[in-house]
Amino acid sequence: MAQSKTELMAVLAVMRKYNLKGTEELLKKEAGIADIPENVAGEAEVNSVLAAYKSEGDPDIYENSYMELRKFVEESLDIYKHELALILYPVLVHMYIELVYNSHEVQAKKLITKFGPEQEYYYQDELAKLAMVTKRDEMSGNDITDTFKSNAFTIRISRDTLSLLKRHLHEKKASVILNIVNEHMYFDLYEGVARNKAQCDATSGAMTGEAKRQDNKIKVYYGLLKEPDVQTLVQAPPEEDDDMDPDAPDKPKKKKPKKDPLFSKKSKSDPNAPPLDRIPLPKLKDVDKMEKIKALRESTKRVNLGPELLPSICMYTLLNANHTVTCADFCEDSSLLSVGFTDSSIKVWSMTPMKLREMKTAEQLKEIDRDAEDVLIRMLDDRKAETCRTLLGHSGPIYRTSFAPDRTMLLSCSEDCTIRLWSLHTWTCVVVYKGHQYPVWDVRFSPHGHYFVSCSHDRTARLWATDSYQPLRVFAGHLSDVDVCIFHPNSNYVATGSSDRTVRLWDVCVGNHHRLLTGHKAPIYSLAFSMCGRYLASGSADNRVLIWDLAHGHLIAALTGHTAAIHSICFSRDGTILSTGGLDCALKLWDFTKLVDDISGENVNVSHNPDVRDGEPYLLRTFPTKQSPFLTLHFTRRNLLLGVGMYELGV
Repeated sequence: MAQSKTELMAVLAVMRKYNLKGTEELLKKEAGIADIPENVAGEAEVNSVLAAYKSEGDPDIYENSYMELRKFVEESLDIYKHELALILYPVLVHMYIELVYNSHEVQAKKLITKFGPEQEYYYQDELAKLAMVTKRDEMSGNDITDTFKSNAFTIRISRDTLSLLKRHLHEKKASVILNIVNEHMYFDLYEGVARNKAQCDATSGAMTGEAKRQDNKIKVYYGLLKEPDVQTLVQAPPEEDDDMDPDAPDKPKKKKPKKDPLFSKKSKSDPNAPPLDRIPLPKLKDVDKMEKIKALRESTKRVNLGPELLPSICMYTLLNANHTVTCADFCEDSSLLSVGFTDSSIKVWSMTPMKLREMKTAEQLKEIDRDAEDVLIRMLDDRKAETCRTLLGHSGPIYRTSFAPDRTMLLSCSEDCTIRLWSLHTWTCVVVYKGHQYPVWDVRFSPHGHYFVSCSHDRTARLWATDSYQPLRVFAGHLSDVDVCIFHPNSNYVATGSSDRTVRLWDVCVGNHHRLLTGHKAPIYSLAFSMCGRYLASGSADNRVLIWDLAHGHLIAALTGHTAAIHSICFSRDGTILSTGGLDCALKLWDFTKLVDDISGENVNVSHNPDVRDGEPYLLRTFPTKQSPFLTLHFTRRNLLLGVGMYELGV
């Protein structure tokens, strides 16, 4: 009797500790206790009671409780059924973890074998990994158990649906499920009608449920930075005043040069753009200014694409490269192509008649006039020019390469956990960046240069600057490998895609994520921002491309049709066409302008995601290759679409 009274006092002490006043009063009333004296139940008694609670439960209760919950969900009204069904998976996982923790291996195995196959297809991989954990010792260090123990499973649910669930659990006295719901689940409540099945399916699929609405409330500056006016890029030579020249009074006056229409255009400021001084960006050098003018001239010759005028496509197929090529990348002006190999080598090809030249030796450089206008050209040796260069230095397969905007440098990342910066003048490695502890899957330069971002198997993405050995930011929050990363066109944000089936948008200024996007049912392998910066396209191993509106964090369209993982996405230079290439050896073109026009007329429902549009009406055409899965896609400045793939016999 004394033992039970001590335990009762310990339970009351726990309730007081966690401020559960209502429950404490009810228990005291039922037990006939007026009040509990201070310090009657010490910390040791409280801990022993909690330990006993965890280990003394009847293991057979779990199966019956789950069956009752499943029956309740199935018999609920259709209006509530689909939201209620979202709790079945996390409840099953936590039941299994509790049974294993309390050494009830037989009941745990029976539970997951019986109810595991009923769960959604995108949870089956996690359940298979979880089923391999059969002892308490195996739980520490396991990805699935660690994730579920340290993160609440988020479910967006209407207030009416949650009230219905809690009423049922209290009526049935389902303490096992009630504990799981209270301790390990987070309900993102909203007022209004419960979501239908399509709306629930649209945003479900991530390892720890859906994104909270709070995750997507911060303002995102998705607009583009104001480009410098072209007039300021070119300093016109000062006009000579011929009338004031006494030595040439009869000299005819020079005609004023005609104004170039290209230079008369002024760049407009975007109201959604971040302030220019929000992050420090490198100053434009004279070479950069000339390159911008060249790009502007090229853009005037650009083909305006649309449903009636699809792009011409040039496909580069790599032969004798089966299982040896890992990645490919074009530089911004399409003049260079880099390819990474499994043997840790990188090859760079010139895509123009101009060969790849190497810098002269130190002795030869001493003879060059440093003040000459063409000093950079004089520094390069034409005699050593080649159409292809090989870069050696990594000690593992290359997973991604990325050209600097000015084409003077190349980044590469590898299984050897390092990132290397290569000079395209000397064709040597100039810096090795070490920070990731595991293989680095992706690396990308900022559109403005200087900064670059990398992502790794260590579940982080990192922001670097070329002049610093240490990362400037570490973006931590993903629950599995970060497989792909990309800079926003304004360089203020970085998007990452992960094997935890989420996409996150990170602010490089503060290092926090400002968007958490859920909806993919498999790892995400490709990302691309629209030309305007507002929309993000993500391609996944679930064979779909999802289109997100970054202004609100909403999923707006799901483009289906591919039959294998999508590893390359690219927008045309005028933003009208979206191209996607997959491992199914197919290239698809989508009418992005029509999609945006259809969306812009809709009212945005802030309580939950708007209805997701089907991609079929926007598919313009499919181009199959023979047996070449796509490695990369790239639109030139004139809107010619370039693709790279490797010929595979087994496809």
